[in-house]
Amino acid sequence: MKFILDNWMLIAVALSAGTMLLMPTIQGAGQGVLTPDAAVMLMNREKAVVVDVCEPAEFAAGHVTGAKNIPLGELESKLPGTVKNKALPLILVCHSGARSSRAVASVKKLGFDNVHSMVGGMKAWRSANLPVEKA
Repeated sequence: MKFILDNWMLIAVALSAGTMLLMPTIQGAGQGVLTPDAAVMLMNREKAVVVDVCEPAEFAAGHVTGAKNIPLGELESKLPGTVKNKALPLILVCHSGARSSRAVASVKKLGFDNVHSMVGGMKAWRSANLPVEKA
């Protein structure tokens, strides 16, 4: 008990840091986030379209089989011409999942309602031993 009283500031800092680290995970839990296995199910059952938002060099190094490459900076201008059916589910992928999760909001503004970001990106896809295609 004496340790807690003597070090209450350190404990408060540790708890707040832990909370801040967990917030993105908690907030993203219901906002169109998919695991690689769930992405495969969506691709097989509902004919989801996979869009890789990596740069062309990263895309060429390895991507989800059948994915279309539209770099994040060009997404808003090129996506409507690439994916014409807005009713189909859309899965956004990048190297680690950070860019694709940021892209979800801008894609929803374009009128795509069924948009998902794959958690962990291509790192998680490879960790799950799922097929990778190279250009």
